[in-house]
Amino acid sequence: MDYTDRNQGISDIGASHGAAGHGRAKRLVGRLPSPAIPRRVRAVDLFCGIGGLTHGLRSRGIGVVAGYDADPSCRYAYEANNDGAAFVEADIRELSYRDIEHHYRGADVTVMVGCAPCQPFSAHTRRNKERHDDCSLLDEFSRLVQQGTPDIVSIENVPGLARHDAFTQFTRRLHDLDYDVAYEVLCCGDYGVPQRRRRLVLLASKLRNASIPQRQAATPTIDSFIRDLPAVGSGQSHPSDSAHVTLPLSDLNYRRMVQSKPGGSWKDWDEDLISACHSKAYYPAPYGRMRWQAPAPTITTQFCYYSTGRFGHPQQHRTISVREAALLQTFPPTYALIDPNAAMPIHKIAKHVGNAVPVKLAEAIGDAILDAACVR
Repeated sequence: MDYTDRNQGISDIGASHGAAGHGRAKRLVGRLPSPAIPRRVRAVDLFCGIGGLTHGLRSRGIGVVAGYDADPSCRYAYEANNDGAAFVEADIRELSYRDIEHHYRGADVTVMVGCAPCQPFSAHTRRNKERHDDCSLLDEFSRLVQQGTPDIVSIENVPGLARHDAFTQFTRRLHDLDYDVAYEVLCCGDYGVPQRRRRLVLLASKLRNASIPQRQAATPTIDSFIRDLPAVGSGQSHPSDSAHVTLPLSDLNYRRMVQSKPGGSWKDWDEDLISACHSKAYYPAPYGRMRWQAPAPTITTQFCYYSTGRFGHPQQHRTISVREAALLQTFPPTYALIDPNAAMPIHKIAKHVGNAVPVKLAEAIGDAILDAACVR
């Protein structure tokens, strides 16, 4: 599906400088009439995973025609939910722009998007004092941009990347290639995602000024997203939805879960349930329960484990299920996650969901892309 008609323009007010003084964090604050210019906007999604970014862009009418990822286990969910978009198993380090340019055939506006894995700069990695400076995949993304100079480029990533030299070099390269660049760390809750998740979003355009999408709403709470799902037990799945499944709790962790209060911590437990390591913890979230009337914490790749964050269900004695995590990532309730013909462990599916771009954030990025594509 191609975007063909947009009778809207934008008005920019104000600008602020990001890390190292590169880029502008402009927001769309108003819309002015502009001539309708039919355009075929086609995009390629690098590091596509199971398709959160692709799905959000396509819901806005952007013709995402292909997703590239090195993990073949993402193919089923990507293709099952994004009809007409091809999943291409490939390592970006082995690609050149010539390998992907055929996807843009017939396009008036070419778009390259992606979320290069940069776990070394995530908050979780920093808390665990892991240190890696490798951001070679962003460099590879930058190389493809330089080779092909698509009309519009967008990336979504962890906030910590903005402070890294690799990001500064990336934005400088975009400026050298005559892109207008805007970037900002966004609160996903401002775009309809029921999480405290924060993400770095960059948009670069050769067609007109690039702008970051405006805040759309107050952060929603989890109750309207997962409260109505049927109950399941620890280590069980629901017969009508194989993705509504949880990992089993040990006997000790089940006893801890029973004593855990929504929004509380391990400090609520009886003393015999508290381990020595708990008293040394700086963060109270591990072994915590969510609260119905609050947003979720950031849905990580380890949400299926009780010990890795506040991923306990608000009411039932279990962690949140894969389906619940996907809903909190704003995937549609019908988004197919599990290939019925291929067994996959729960922790692998959890990694897919946790790594995904929230669909509602992707929709907002799509709106910004369409605004940048509106008038040449």
